[in-house]
Amino acid sequence: MKLIRILHQDVPRYGRVEGDTIHLLTGAIETGFSETQEMLPLSDAVILPPTSPTKIVAVGLNYRDHAEEFGEPIPAVPKIFLKPSTAVIPHGADILLPPMAGQVDFEAELAVVIARTCQGIQPDQAADYLLGYTCLNDVTARDLQRQDGQWTRAKGFDTFAPVGPVVETACDPSCLDIQLVQNGVVRQHSNTRHFIFPIPKLVAFISQVMTLLPGDIITTGTPSGVGPLSPGDRVEVRIDGVGTLTNGVRKARPISS
Repeated sequence: MKLIRILHQDVPRYGRVEGDTIHLLTGAIETGFSETQEMLPLSDAVILPPTSPTKIVAVGLNYRDHAEEFGEPIPAVPKIFLKPSTAVIPHGADILLPPMAGQVDFEAELAVVIARTCQGIQPDQAADYLLGYTCLNDVTARDLQRQDGQWTRAKGFDTFAPVGPVVETACDPSCLDIQLVQNGVVRQHSNTRHFIFPIPKLVAFISQVMTLLPGDIITTGTPSGVGPLSPGDRVEVRIDGVGTLTNGVRKARPISS
């Protein structure tokens, strides 16, 4: 099932996407959903991020080729960091290039949405805690990442976590083709079978560090081929069986002193 979150009569609602139609649902991530008789065309929907997470837990260097691309050793345990919830934007919104950043890169990623409170689990339990899978662009100010030596500022700007448009609840995440397409040109292309750490291990590892709450997102790393964004770009994260996340790019307005 493909779940979508939309603004319906000024209220966030979940729906099930079937072709060009949204079947509206009642319920919530943590309690489950029930279908109603309400429907509307997908083309008329105001699409929201698929969840409102308390946090995005991101995984660095989870594809072997991306670690090699940056001259980094293959990690022995997952390298995790946080992106703030304020970085989240939906499908169709613009990524804003901040004045203090010189180079802002795209990073196509498969993301996991947590369904229920998850703490201290084992890998074989992970599937019981997942709502499904979605697309995420882990936008990164590359020059600031190198300058700071850590990743909070580089990864945390407003609009630096485009996510969506849907959550696929029934797919095998272990072998999914993933692409980043910039202005019609494929820049990244890999498959999740090249993960260093598979999703069950990631979920379990993170749950032993911090409690994951319903709606939280784990984003699972990017393959090689990351590159810079420019104003006017159209960038797409395409994941087979999951969907396509599309965003524009423009300069942010300077913050007045």
